[in-house]
Amino acid sequence: MGSRRKEKVENDNNKKRKAISPIKSIKKNKQKNNKSNEIEKISPTSASASEQLDFFVEQFQSANALHLSSLELESLKDTCVLELPQDSHLDVNALGKDIKPAFGASWKEVLCEGKLVQGEIDAGSPAVLVISSSALRSIELLRGFRSFTKECHAVKLFSKHMKVEEQVSLLKNRVNIASGTPSRIKKLIDIEALSLSRLKVLVLDMQPDVKGYSLLTLPQVRDEFWDLFKNYFYPPMIQGDLRICLYGPYQLAVRLKGKKGYADKE
Repeated sequence: MGSRRKEKVENDNNKKRKAISPIKSIKKNKQKNNKSNEIEKISPTSASASEQLDFFVEQFQSANALHLSSLELESLKDTCVLELPQDSHLDVNALGKDIKPAFGASWKEVLCEGKLVQGEIDAGSPAVLVISSSALRSIELLRGFRSFTKECHAVKLFSKHMKVEEQVSLLKNRVNIASGTPSRIKKLIDIEALSLSRLKVLVLDMQPDVKGYSLLTLPQVRDEFWDLFKNYFYPPMIQGDLRICLYGPYQLAVRLKGKKGYADKE
């Protein structure tokens, strides 16, 4: 009788162990996923220009519900993407230094000089334009260009605490570097205050905010960006006159796209 009771207790214990093991495996999987996410955050800019271009084209087609023709795809070469050093996004202050090589030996004339040249350099026509999802981030990224803006000040193109009239006035001078948000940038182009005649590098800020949203995923801002890009930046890009620069962890910027309630959880 005692041996039967002992066997029953052992069987009950074995059942409990079997019931616990799946929970342990779930915890282990979560730990593995967390580690993979950490790796993704550490080395986001290791992708080649070709991989970055494929990513961007995929996002462009998906967001606009379109399929580029084979002729258009052939026109989009790897040279359309300006590659930055790995993990360059970890130091905002180095952004200008990392972009400078795109202008070759004439970088100082293009990015630093402050005088208008009739027939060559139009007023309000930046050579570098930075697009972010917020005014604060736009200002933060301009820190990377401080050494270039002593003679020719950078222009802030966002709506927070800035009137359109004030920006129109600033754009009547020479502008080499500008930074702003999609909505205000489009408005200034539409009223012909902001010119794109000198634009060579378009920096797209991929850094997610505290809630995980980025330029490509933040509602409304995302739609405003793609509308702006499709109408004003896609044509010169496909012609080879404009290069885009994905600044920051762009894989992470869309990793949580479409996950409902993410912002609330954060």
